[in-house]
Amino acid sequence: MEGLLFSLLLSSFSPELPPSSVSDADMLCLTKNIYFEARDQDLIGQIAVAYVTINRVKDSRYPDTICEVVKQGYKEGRRDCQFSWYCDGKPDKMLEARERVISHAVAQSVIDGRFTDITEGATHYHANSITPYWSKSLTRIAAIEDHTFYRWETASN
Repeated sequence: MEGLLFSLLLSSFSPELPPSSVSDADMLCLTKNIYFEARDQDLIGQIAVAYVTINRVKDSRYPDTICEVVKQGYKEGRRDCQFSWYCDGKPDKMLEARERVISHAVAQSVIDGRFTDITEGATHYHANSITPYWSKSLTRIAAIEDHTFYRWETASN
């Protein structure tokens, strides 16, 4: 089933589609966020990570662009970014070609509105192996793959 979902996703991805309103830089940031946060997950987990990024852009408590959201919290020498891969000190090169293509296709599909927001507006998630301090102050939405997703009690748009 998983292979079928990825095949359908990739077959629906077409470089001839009209350009979205997202810049190339923002598309690359979203692609990298999906790749580094969820490339080892099924399609549903990757879509969920993409939507958290997009939901933050839409929420007035966060920056206004995808790249600003992904890079939020970065300070030289510190490791407290919103998305851990951005501050982990490792090279941010997407070396696995298949996963890079899938991450880009997921990013494009989410931007183009081909999927419903399965996170119901989530702006946070964490690996199931940890329990961050902030998780008690948010509404738990779902566990998807190896992440748990949350949103604020009230929206701020």
